[in-house]
Amino acid sequence: MESQAITPELEELLRGRRWSEVRKHVEEWSEPEIADLLMGLPSSEQVLLFRSLPRELAAEVFAYLDYEEQNELLRHFTEQETSELLANLDADDRTALFEELPANVTLRLMSLLSPEDLAEAKKLLGYPEESVGRLMNPDYIAVRAHWTVARALDHVRRWGQDIENINLVYVRDADGRLLDELRLRELILAEPEESISDLMDESVVALSAFDDREVAVRMMQKYDYSALPVVDSQGVLIGMVTFDDLFDVAEAEATEDMHKGAAVSALRVSYDRAPITMLYKKRVGWLMLLVVLNLVSSGVIGAFEETLEAAIALAFFIPLIADSCGNTGSQSSMLMIRALVTGDIELSDWLRTLAKELGVGILLGLTLGFLSMFLGFFRGGPIIGLVVGITMVSVVLISNLIGTVLPFILTRLKLDPATASAPLITTIADALGLLVYFSVATALLDL
Repeated sequence: MESQAITPELEELLRGRRWSEVRKHVEEWSEPEIADLLMGLPSSEQVLLFRSLPRELAAEVFAYLDYEEQNELLRHFTEQETSELLANLDADDRTALFEELPANVTLRLMSLLSPEDLAEAKKLLGYPEESVGRLMNPDYIAVRAHWTVARALDHVRRWGQDIENINLVYVRDADGRLLDELRLRELILAEPEESISDLMDESVVALSAFDDREVAVRMMQKYDYSALPVVDSQGVLIGMVTFDDLFDVAEAEATEDMHKGAAVSALRVSYDRAPITMLYKKRVGWLMLLVVLNLVSSGVIGAFEETLEAAIALAFFIPLIADSCGNTGSQSSMLMIRALVTGDIELSDWLRTLAKELGVGILLGLTLGFLSMFLGFFRGGPIIGLVVGITMVSVVLISNLIGTVLPFILTRLKLDPATASAPLITTIADALGLLVYFSVATALLDL
C-alpha cells in the first residue's frame, strides 16, 4: 500500500477540527500512517483525533507510537478511556508499555485492567527483563494431532479473529506440550478428511520464555519465520513472538551498541525528545573516565622525559604510534563485538579467534612497521627508523590482541561487550603503545 498524502481536503478538515469527518477520511489508512498523522498534530489535537477513532483501530494505532508518545497521550485520558484502550491492546504491546513507564504509573494502569488481563499482565511481567517471556503474545491458534484438517480449519475460523498471526498453527498434545507447527497454507491445501498427524514432520523450532531477546532475533533471522513459538521449561506452549516485535528489539539493540561504541550511555528516548541535561549525563561520565585514563599516557611520557630530551625526533612519532594503536584496537574490538552479538562466534571460540587475530596482527604490524621505519629513517636517521619500525610492529600486534580479547572477557563476566568501546580501547592502547615506544627507544639508543 502506498503512503497516504494529506490532501487539501484533509487539511481543511483538520484546521476546522471536524474530527468525525477526519476519522471517516483516514479509516482506510494503515495504522502506521494514522500514527504519523497523529504525531504531526499539536498535543491538544492529538487527543481529540485519537478519541474520535474506533476503539480497536485506536488500540492498533497506539501500538505504533513511541513509548514517550504513548505516555504523553495517556496523560490526557480519563480512567475509562485508559481502561478501554488497555483492554484492546494486544498482550505483548501492553507488556511493552508497562515496561517503559515509571513503576508508579504502571501500577496505576494495572489497577484499571480486568481480572483476566491483570493476571495475564502479571504473568508476563514476571519473566526476567529482556527475556522472550516479556515479549511474547500469549494468544495463538493450536490444534490436536488426531484432529482432521476440516476440524482444524473450523477451529481456526472460530478462534482466529483476534489472533495477531494465524499464518502458523501449532500442534499440542493433551498436556499442552508443543509437537509441531503447520503453515495455514498446508491446512488449506490438504484434504479435509486428512489427519493433522499426517501433515506433521515434528521439526518445530521453539524459544524458551527465559531466552534473551537477542536469541530470538538471531533465531528468526536464521530460520526466516514470521513468528516463533515460545515454550516453558516443560515444553508447554505458552505464546509466540512475531517479527514486528523482534524488529523493534533488533533496532533498539543496534542503537544501544552504537551509543556504547561511542562511549555514550544508552538513551531510552529518541534524541529529539532528550533534554540537554539527559544528553549531558549520558556522556559526561565516560568522558571523565577517559580523562583519568589519559593521565596514564601523560605519566608514561613524563617517566621517559630524559629519553625524549636526548632524542627530540622521537616526539614527532608520538601521534603516529598512539593513533595506530587506537585504530588497530578499535578495528579488532568492533569485529569481535559484532561477531559475538550476532552469534557468528561463541565464547568457546576464543582460542581459535585469538590465533586468527594473532596472524592478522603480525601481518598488519609488519606492513605498518616497514612503512613507519622508512618515515623514521628520513625524519631522524637509521636508529630512529629502527625504533619506530620495531615499535609499530609490536604495538599493532598488542593492540589487535587487546581489541580481540577484551570483548570476550566482558562477555564472560556477563557484561555487554559493546562496553569495550572505541574510545576505551583507544585510551588503553595509547598508554601501552607509548610505554613500548619509549622502552624500545631507551634500549636501542642506549639511554
